[in-house]
Amino acid sequence: MQVDHGLSARRADRALGLSRSARHYYPRVRNDTPLVALIEAHLKINPGHGFGLLFDEALRPTGWGKTRAWRVYKALKLNLPRRGKRRLPDRIRNPLEVPAAANHTWSADFMSDALWSGRRFRTFNVNDDFNRESLRIEVDTSLPSSRVVRALDELVELRGAPRRLRLDNGPEFISAALAQWAVRNCVELLHIQPGKPTQNAYIERFNRTLRTEVLDRYVFTSLQEVRRMTEDWRQRYNHQRPHRALGGLPPMRYAMAHSPTTSTFE
Repeated sequence: MQVDHGLSARRADRALGLSRSARHYYPRVRNDTPLVALIEAHLKINPGHGFGLLFDEALRPTGWGKTRAWRVYKALKLNLPRRGKRRLPDRIRNPLEVPAAANHTWSADFMSDALWSGRRFRTFNVNDDFNRESLRIEVDTSLPSSRVVRALDELVELRGAPRRLRLDNGPEFISAALAQWAVRNCVELLHIQPGKPTQNAYIERFNRTLRTEVLDRYVFTSLQEVRRMTEDWRQRYNHQRPHRALGGLPPMRYAMAHSPTTSTFE
């Protein structure tokens, strides 16, 4: 148009409704290969991580911008679909009390799954409510109350006894053996109300993470394989995986940064 009608560049841009910067714009070629390789390497080890955990743990420390990382993440079609919110009637909420120091309150719960052969197994999970640290994941085909007490005794030997232990009302948790263990170690057993798993929300949230990132992610052929992979994941969960409830810090780093000298639960 500018050549045919003898117009200046400014008048031609005005007639076409274009900005002068658009006429001089040339798309910049971006090399996203290093970013793609970093994303794929991280997700190979942590396939259950969404964009938030991926960016906080692997991309932000290496200097990648969030906008560019999100563009590449979507181009790779890795963005997970969001679940719609389920609207519930208003209710009185009683948030869980967060201990002011480590080793004050532990939470424990069971999970179950199966090997490739169909053989069922269970896990006994114990967490510290202060920094959401995973203290132990016991794995076996059967975990009676005597095995639970043995696992807790080993934890007490390493860390000392907690003041409280939050549990549901499963048969292993209301047994005489566990009650005797609590008396022997001066531990208060906090049993939640039947049918109210939200009263043990910290361990329930951990169970979901363990389920999505390990148990539902892999096919296991032996108990030894389950133990090895869950222990490897537990170490990464405690030392590397950012926890949003802890301000993006892994449990161990949060404990080092926030452990007070005295507890407010005295």
